[in-house]
Amino acid sequence: MESKVLDEYKADLSLLLKGAEKVGEIAESEALEADQNKTVSKNVIDAIKEARLSKLLLPKKYGEPQVDLREYSQIIRTVGKYNTSAAWLTFLYSIHNSLVAFMTEEGAEEVMNQGGLIADIFAPIGKVERDGDGFRITGKYSFVSGILYSDWVALAVKMKLDDSEETELCMLNIPISDVEIVENWDTLGLRGTGSNQVIVDNVYVPKHHLIRLTVADRTGRPPQGYDKDYPLYDVPFFSSFCVGFPMVALGGAERLLQEFKNRTEKRVRMGGNSAKDSRHQGVLAELTIKYYESEGLLDKYISLLENYEMGKEDKRGEFAAIRAKITKNVTDIAVKVLLTLGGFSMFKGDPIEIFVRDLLAVCTHRSNLYEDSVESFGKAQFGFDVSING
Repeated sequence: MESKVLDEYKADLSLLLKGAEKVGEIAESEALEADQNKTVSKNVIDAIKEARLSKLLLPKKYGEPQVDLREYSQIIRTVGKYNTSAAWLTFLYSIHNSLVAFMTEEGAEEVMNQGGLIADIFAPIGKVERDGDGFRITGKYSFVSGILYSDWVALAVKMKLDDSEETELCMLNIPISDVEIVENWDTLGLRGTGSNQVIVDNVYVPKHHLIRLTVADRTGRPPQGYDKDYPLYDVPFFSSFCVGFPMVALGGAERLLQEFKNRTEKRVRMGGNSAKDSRHQGVLAELTIKYYESEGLLDKYISLLENYEMGKEDKRGEFAAIRAKITKNVTDIAVKVLLTLGGFSMFKGDPIEIFVRDLLAVCTHRSNLYEDSVESFGKAQFGFDVSING
């Protein structure tokens, strides 16, 4: 019986990885088009859905894969080897859809029965007021990745609820039909993510579409329906939510190392073949070690989540510093590859050019800012309060 279960587990993971390969291959073949259109195509989104990748982190009670974080890493990094924007969306759609695990059962069932993708934004920019049992929200939110193909968008607000005296960070989950999308995404990198702006104007949201992020981050528990085997329970919400950013980055770094090796082997410069040049051999060795270091840091991050004990110690600063160090290592790899290979790698549409731009953009995400994250970890080590999400 144990052998049969193990075989089924391996087969299921194998299918998910094959789906990730397909998503990546489609996205890579359409990379220039996505860059021009400032969004991936419906082909990529359909492949994500078909492979069930948007449902990787839904609770298993809904009949979905519910992978653990190490399996999740394999899947996201597989997509990332082909295209960073597609990996970014695969990560965010799957982690956003996990928001149902922190809703009331009524709200979760409504979202699950509709079956669509969720976008979100954590910056609490909007204004909210009570309206009977529900709420009304008004605001303008930027950087909403994947919004063009989403059916729902969860928008952050700060508010006081009846059972608490403190102001909490919350989200209100809204159907796309109730918002205005402003297509203003025109950036250096990650252009395929379509991270446009959303405007809401006095939109009514029922109470069962409320998600209490402060409570989720502090307790690691949902309002109801707790499952001890669910990988995103019993851990700080934001630290687990951000786990995919370094996975996306490492997928891209692996591809760049492959490209560097292949091109160096074929490159002939004045004086001979580049692969025989000790300087280029040294660069590949240096960057590979930096990549191994980053893999080890990701393993540390996942281990901290797997063994986390809520209420004993606040490790948000440590999570942030590890995450930021990984993405910084990856951008160091990207820049070094570009500068070592030279001018032919910076032509528009060259894989090196695309990956370098995209990975630099990954590093600019607020959860990956190196100086902020390292400072937070240092403060935490000396017992100071850390005001950082993630």
